[in-house]
Amino acid sequence: MRRLTALLLAGSLPFAAIAQDPASEATRTAQAEIAGRLPLNDPRDEANAMRGKLAEIPGGVIQTADGKIVWDRRPYAFLSQAEAPDTVNPSLWRQARLNAVHGLFEVVPDKIWQLRGYDLSVMTIIRGKTGWIVVDPLLSEETAAAGWKLFADTVEAKSGKRPIKAVIFSHSHSDHFGGVGGIVTPEQVKAQKIRIIAPHGFSEEATSENVLAGTAMGRRALYMFGSILTPGPTGQVDTGLGPKLSSGTIGYMEPTESVGEKGGTLTIDGLAFDFLDAGGTEAPSEFVFYIPAYKALHTTEVVTHNLHNILTLRGAQVRDALRWSKVIDAMLLKWGGTAEVALASHHWPTWGAGEVSALLANQRDAYRYVHDRTLFLANRGATLHELADQTAEAPVQGRDFSTRGYYGTLNHDMKATYQRYFGWWDGNPANFNPLPPEQSAPKYVALAGGADKLLAAGKAAVAAGEYRWAAELLNKLVFAEPTNKDARMALASAYDQMGYQAESGAWRNYYLAAAASLRGTAVESLSGNGQSRSFISAIPTAVFFDALAARFDAAKGSAAKGAFQFVLPDSKETVAIVVGGGVEVPRYGVTDPAPTATITMNRATLDDVMLGQAQFPALIQSGAIKIDGDRMAFLSWFALHPPADPRFNVVEP
Repeated sequence: MRRLTALLLAGSLPFAAIAQDPASEATRTAQAEIAGRLPLNDPRDEANAMRGKLAEIPGGVIQTADGKIVWDRRPYAFLSQAEAPDTVNPSLWRQARLNAVHGLFEVVPDKIWQLRGYDLSVMTIIRGKTGWIVVDPLLSEETAAAGWKLFADTVEAKSGKRPIKAVIFSHSHSDHFGGVGGIVTPEQVKAQKIRIIAPHGFSEEATSENVLAGTAMGRRALYMFGSILTPGPTGQVDTGLGPKLSSGTIGYMEPTESVGEKGGTLTIDGLAFDFLDAGGTEAPSEFVFYIPAYKALHTTEVVTHNLHNILTLRGAQVRDALRWSKVIDAMLLKWGGTAEVALASHHWPTWGAGEVSALLANQRDAYRYVHDRTLFLANRGATLHELADQTAEAPVQGRDFSTRGYYGTLNHDMKATYQRYFGWWDGNPANFNPLPPEQSAPKYVALAGGADKLLAAGKAAVAAGEYRWAAELLNKLVFAEPTNKDARMALASAYDQMGYQAESGAWRNYYLAAAASLRGTAVESLSGNGQSRSFISAIPTAVFFDALAARFDAAKGSAAKGAFQFVLPDSKETVAIVVGGGVEVPRYGVTDPAPTATITMNRATLDDVMLGQAQFPALIQSGAIKIDGDRMAFLSWFALHPPADPRFNVVEP
């Protein structure tokens, strides 16, 4: 990968390492084992990742107008080293180096281009009859704008400026639509009649995801994506799905039209697109499409160059591995042997009709293997943890890197499939209602003969390379004695080695972030994405009030009773909230006959509150919020909705 090495060296900066354990002998042995059985020097992926490169953003640095850096590849210059360090799984190292290639790439000559390496996801630009069709404009407005500028400076500078005629949102995850405001404005969409096309159900899924459980999902995402780690050979190297998350502004625009669940053909700027519904696979709302004129298949996030998550570590609703495999098989039946290039919303394309068909068949088999092996073993009595541990990787995973567990893994995907069918419980009554960790941990310590003996046993397990067992033991001690520094450091050592050995970027990040939290070296001040007004305003009012109800403190509000009527004049909406019995029930579109209090406020004012630009007391005082009826009852009720701490502990009590 000499050519790739030279590319990554350009504009490099020195790397500052986090002080932590080196790779142990057991870890070095594990790394050598996987390196010995995989064809890591197979050049095909590197050739595809480099193919058609036209230009790049110097240093991969993208900033906001006021100078805040939202994307910076310079700290990842360590990836220029071809040989994997012993602190990184060599298969993950290979994937990280491929994901690190950034720039503008020509996919189909003078017809299709991609911007890769400037966000977790990929933006695709397609030439129509009179203008451009943009697919998946990244997560952040700033990265999308920078990518579009690179395209305009490189392609339009030679072929002439053309308007954007359509934007396609392939599915309902924000890293595929959040940057739309960086390439078009709402005013342009309206004035120029730009089509915004999405799969059915997009609006609700895109704006509702993470709202109800956003605090916990966001916290876990910091671990999963390694956002609280410093980049480096002992820190964050990649996510598997892409380099990392950008940290700019997430926006939103409402689709002007949607593709129904039966798919079908649309002509977009004179170009025919054939759509196939893929909702319920990687996202609740998703499609894939084929462009016959260019013989190009866009596989969205259904087929990428890794095994995906059936249940993401940050949390989500469990996905359907069986449907996933069937959708891929439908793609193979419909376009296999015809499509000459497959490109997706992540990673690099695959060229050649035979290669595209093989990619689809192998990916189909991987998801089918996850599903069928789970049920095969579950129906023979294997439980959630047992079935994953006794399953060897799928045969296809040994010969096709695109099916390897760089993001999802066979292990946790099988557990997720088990959960989909059977729930969280393994059927053993001892595990039906166990003591919570804070209560059971001291009892385990006492059973071990005290903290010193348990610590010694944990350290012995670390020394023997039994890191999973060491983590199980030492986690008990940390939960029993969270201030025990020796226990924390020993547990962190176990997590280090498990992180180093992980082939999944998500697993590596989670283990190493856990170790950093225990050591107190996590980069907790790192800022994340900000949601724009366009995104906040698009969240359905009913979803917002459901989220408010989920914040109701039932312990303190068990005696609270009443009905609170919200009237939003600007959006012409009403919501009645009935409170009693320790719960509150929002009734969207309902007017209560005898409310305790009526609160009149614009939905735009509610958006100000959600954006943190206004506070309820000041709004009440200014008259922006009008309260009729029992004002004190409303204020007392509203006080029963404390915000959750977004930095709650994950790896300690």
